[in-house]
Amino acid sequence: MADKFTKNSGSNNNTHFLKTQYDVVIVGSGHNGLVAACYLGMAGKRVLVVERNNYVGGATTSQRVFPDYDANLSRYSYLVSLLPAKIITDLGLNINLRQRQTASYTPYWLGGQAHGLLLSNVSEKHNERQLGKLGANEHRALAELYAKQRLFAEKIWDSFLQPLLPKAHYQQLFQTAEERQIWNYLVEKPIGHFIEDHLQSDVLRGLVLTDAKIGVVTHAHDASLLQNRTYLYHIIGNKTGEWQVPVGGMGALTEALRQKAVQNNVEIMTNAEFVALNAGPINHTVALALDGQVCEVSARYVLKNAALLPPNHKPHPNDEGSVFKVNMLLKKLPKLKDSQVEAAQAFAGTFHINESYTQLEKSYRDTAAGNLPTYFPCEIYCHTLTDSSILSPDLAQRGFHTLTLFGLDAPYGLFLQNHAQTKAAYLQGYLAALNSYLAEPIETCLATDQHGNPCIEAKSPLDLENELGLPQGNIFHNQLSWFWDDRKAQAPVWGVETDQERVYLAGATAARGGAVSGIAGYAAAQKVLGLGG
Repeated sequence: MADKFTKNSGSNNNTHFLKTQYDVVIVGSGHNGLVAACYLGMAGKRVLVVERNNYVGGATTSQRVFPDYDANLSRYSYLVSLLPAKIITDLGLNINLRQRQTASYTPYWLGGQAHGLLLSNVSEKHNERQLGKLGANEHRALAELYAKQRLFAEKIWDSFLQPLLPKAHYQQLFQTAEERQIWNYLVEKPIGHFIEDHLQSDVLRGLVLTDAKIGVVTHAHDASLLQNRTYLYHIIGNKTGEWQVPVGGMGALTEALRQKAVQNNVEIMTNAEFVALNAGPINHTVALALDGQVCEVSARYVLKNAALLPPNHKPHPNDEGSVFKVNMLLKKLPKLKDSQVEAAQAFAGTFHINESYTQLEKSYRDTAAGNLPTYFPCEIYCHTLTDSSILSPDLAQRGFHTLTLFGLDAPYGLFLQNHAQTKAAYLQGYLAALNSYLAEPIETCLATDQHGNPCIEAKSPLDLENELGLPQGNIFHNQLSWFWDDRKAQAPVWGVETDQERVYLAGATAARGGAVSGIAGYAAAQKVLGLGG
């Protein structure tokens, strides 16, 4: 007998009858779950994807954050680097990832004057001139550092779509003395040694260190090496580590995946919350809450794409998230105090604020002691300077833009008491940090809604936990893993296995699962299909 429910197979909701038996049920419709669904659907499996929200995509979604304006912001995740080209090709995804002309802009003060380091993604001659302002050898030193991490990425990247092997296997890929040194810098020693042994400028050291701190509570010389793992996830993608803009916003990626899944007979159900999993010797039973009622479906395999940690998971201090997200809609870009750089250049890349090496160390120490940071380190990103398609033609013509502020050193634990007060203090601190480098306050550039309210939205780690189910507000679900597995398993290990037979992780909780990559979804699908494991 079948249960009645409302199923979302696209833009229209229709009443259907829920099958009682599937080959695979995927809990959560984030990009990883959709990647797994596409591969499994293409292989002829009967697949059901269930999503508790009324939209598909999880954190990889575009939404009309400010209802009075036709602007679809990438609300949570916003750039793409780790999505393998193989997945795009295998699935025939119709997506466009666009390069940003500006790599980054980092303002700083010197002699009481505002200066800035503007780095390009397309002109090395320009970068050489800019880096010369920080020291005669800094351009050469940064090029050497980038060359070493590029070599590391070239040796390791392809393994991310293969079963995990012991650490010794990957270590043996680094044969020469120079290659072994690179391995030691990035894997064995705190990343601070890599940065300090190559760069002298406090500004430039901080610029590099930010990739090791995104979303987590850590510092340059953290003995746990959490910063190293985080750093690798930010520099290894497709062997270049370049972060690109998804044209149409992050929702365009989700929609391309959804369309491919539906084309291959995958069923996608929204407003369906996972309640329980009852494991069976042949099939598992999944209980779902639908319209106030609980129904059950049966499946041979269950994939957990949502942030569902194993029942026996023991929280670790490194699991704590540390991110503060601010979305803004502007009626114009603000002018800079640095008269040598146009705002459209500076905001076209990653705009670094209060992220020198010493400032990052200070902000970490402040928050580790339970205090607000003295300096509020953050990064700004403007989607619309690279891709204006997320705005209506009218807004684009009027000069509107979106800004995303990504705040560092905002540990989850600080928000557990007096959440509203702490959230307001962080928002004020980040905006003040940005304003210190602007010739006009950002508040005067914000669009306003019909009630006169500024178009700005802030998300604390606690908000991310409540809205997306991210444990402790961690955008990676838990601490990022290394890219190996030293367990002596008889069958190949993909990093998606759980203690339950035929129940696999298919999201950021899996090994190699952090960021917008689809790698965990790919690995879970391969595990089900028995390819290589």
